[in-house]
Amino acid sequence: MRLSQFHLRTEKETPADAEIVSHQLMLRAGMIRKLAAGLYTWSPLGLRVLRKVESVVREEMNRAGAIEMAMPSIQPRELWEETGRWAKFGPQLLKIRDRKEQEYCFTPTAEEAVTDFFRQEIASYKQLPVNFYQVTTKFRDEIRPRFGVMRAREFIMKDAYSFHVDEASLHAGYRGMYEAYTCIFTRLGLKFRAVAADTGAIGGSASHEFHVLADSGEDSIAYSDTSDYAANVELAEALAPGPRPAAGEALREVATPTQKTCEDVAALLGIALQRTAKSVALMGHDAEGRDQFVLALVRGDHLVNEIKLGKLPGMTDSRLATEAEILEFLGSEPGFLGPLQPRKPIRVIADRSVAALADFVIGANKPGFHIAGVNWGRDLPEPEVADIRNVVAGDPSPDGQGRLGLCRGIEVGHVFALGRKYSEAMRCTVLDAGGKSVHPAMGCYGIGISRIVAAAIEQNHDAAGIRWPAAIAPWQVAVCVINPKNDPEIAAAAEALHAELNASGLDCVLDDRGLRPGAMFADIELIGIPHRIVVSARGLAAGTFEYRARSETESETLDRSALLAKLLPT
Repeated sequence: MRLSQFHLRTEKETPADAEIVSHQLMLRAGMIRKLAAGLYTWSPLGLRVLRKVESVVREEMNRAGAIEMAMPSIQPRELWEETGRWAKFGPQLLKIRDRKEQEYCFTPTAEEAVTDFFRQEIASYKQLPVNFYQVTTKFRDEIRPRFGVMRAREFIMKDAYSFHVDEASLHAGYRGMYEAYTCIFTRLGLKFRAVAADTGAIGGSASHEFHVLADSGEDSIAYSDTSDYAANVELAEALAPGPRPAAGEALREVATPTQKTCEDVAALLGIALQRTAKSVALMGHDAEGRDQFVLALVRGDHLVNEIKLGKLPGMTDSRLATEAEILEFLGSEPGFLGPLQPRKPIRVIADRSVAALADFVIGANKPGFHIAGVNWGRDLPEPEVADIRNVVAGDPSPDGQGRLGLCRGIEVGHVFALGRKYSEAMRCTVLDAGGKSVHPAMGCYGIGISRIVAAAIEQNHDAAGIRWPAAIAPWQVAVCVINPKNDPEIAAAAEALHAELNASGLDCVLDDRGLRPGAMFADIELIGIPHRIVVSARGLAAGTFEYRARSETESETLDRSALLAKLLPT
């Protein structure tokens, strides 16, 4: 391919509204152009990268035995009503009406559609297991689309769905997809981790996220420093500390006139932050479904984990308590709250680390005061204890091996063992070996194709631009022609090299736009082509080419055989 016959428009300036590196560089490289909030047009250059990612994904999915199909992006309300997700999915579900006033949605995921297809096509366990996948455009009406294609409303996704007669088959299929994903991200040249994750709104019994490791990642990952344990911080278990020490201090009220945070209280009292307890006021539900005031306690140096808290009985749909509710139950304003002597009965949930404290500090439920020397059993009833906090670096690893570290990740893939949630809701059955009608177990496996492109840039860039892994690059090699006098011999040599490299299996582009060397090289570095070869009059006279890898800072002078040896696989 010749760049003179290709659409390539790069920008020198960084767009002011681009917040992260991938968004900045994709706009500067001309890979995407904004159409509306969260909606982007992919240029020919951007589309080449997308297609490279799609190709690897398809090859590995096919190798794993999945079968490609295509389902409509617009789906009827009736399907989503069967599973209850028409209401439950929330405002991210874009709902539309046709001319007959029939309601539809622009699908963000396709569990309903694939289950409907399956129940019409598959009747017997003899046809199982089966795995259907597609690569299509999805839409989620993000409340605040940002970060370019990283958090866009419209995106390209590979979603796959497997069906199994029993749990053993589901487990085998899940492991097969886990291994296929590992192959995909390895082939794409990305540094990644597979981490145990919460099943979230999709549901199911098991879940792993695949994260590209990058400092700009939105997700925090906990990992062991001595084993292969890794989990999203939302899920990582915070183990209980050692036994609680004996009480050693008397209970006493201390004045904290302006100190409302645990940090400020600890500084005023000259104690470690770990000796304070933070009270988070919530409204949950009791066993009869009635509103219940809840005080969740974590250590002053910890944060409440909303996902863990939401899994406790009565806390699924909990919310923060209002100031009026706090006043009603505790008689105080926020900043001075604690579980001691509430005005009305409340539920107290203490994190494991708080339950192990002795002589700690809590709010006095009185503006301007805290209580020090607090002890369970003596001053407070023994609490309901649960793991309700985020892990922190240095915590013991839940697998018993080593300590936890934290890193940032960008989620690009997710695998779920769904079980029978959707097949039961949609009355989808097959006959088992005994002739009995059973609901098949399902798995769900997603990869964000367009998100991978952005994540790869977040992980692979420098001051000059993108540094694509070879498998994702729009072209692997750029042959650049320096020919200010339009010498036909130089042009012919460049074209011959370009043709030879393409014939050898390399994806090579010829930069014959006639730009000055500085502008030409800047473009090639910006768009991230891994290998650059310069054909010039000086090199032609010497029988050499100037070669530079995108990952290197210096060029090399190589003859044809040395150049081909460097570029072509052995």
